Amino acid sequence: MTSRTPRPRERGIPEATVARLPVYLRALQALQERGTPTVSSEALAEAAGVNSAKLRKDLSHLGSYGTRGVGYEVEHLVHQISRELGLTQDWAVAIVGIGNLGRALANYGGFGTRGFRIEALLDADPAMVGQRVASLEVGHIDSLEEVVGSRGVSIGVITTPAEAAQAVATRFVEAGVGSILNFAPVVLNVPDGVDVRKVDLSIELQILAFHAQRRAAGDGQVAAAPGLELT
Repeated sequence: MTSRTPRPRERGIPEATVARLPVYLRALQALQERGTPTVSSEALAEAAGVNSAKLRKDLSHLGSYGTRGVGYEVEHLVHQISRELGLTQDWAVAIVGIGNLGRALANYGGFGTRGFRIEALLDADPAMVGQRVASLEVGHIDSLEEVVGSRGVSIGVITTPAEAAQAVATRFVEAGVGSILNFAPVVLNVPDGVDVRKVDLSIELQILAFHAQRRAAGDGQVAAAPGLELT
């Protein structure tokens, strides 16, 4: 019988906690690079942008409670979170859609140090096929199924135009890929058991615009108040 590490939600870790674990890990790795051996919950929470009570509760799901008066051992906590997120393994990734965003992702050097290996780049444009990007030769989308099987791809990244994304997702799923990162501005329909994370940059910008507008409105109200008093 083959054993495997339980996934976070199988161990009862809330999805909201799972979403914050990479943020904690990034803060801890920065501390590790500076040679910091221990960190208090308050300092780590501040670095991660959450309150300390929430951080302590999140980490308690991993069985990590820290030591009173000392805090958390940075190296140990990095290992714990990395293991929980599956980053102690090597995950093969295929990117479909090698436009500007696809190229940027392929050239990003941070994936390799975090347990992700860009194994294949695929595109439907004949002019793109055969080009080399980040030391990889771009293959044709027609080879997706063969690439997934032969190179052990576990995670598919979609950076295609919206109209092509669903077809690519369906092919990933049928080829056995259970995790998809979608940058296309469209909601994908996938079977139960397939995990999709959606990154929509336009939505994020709109949310920022909302907050910027609120701040500007607040500043305007403050500035207008003295004028009203003088009238």
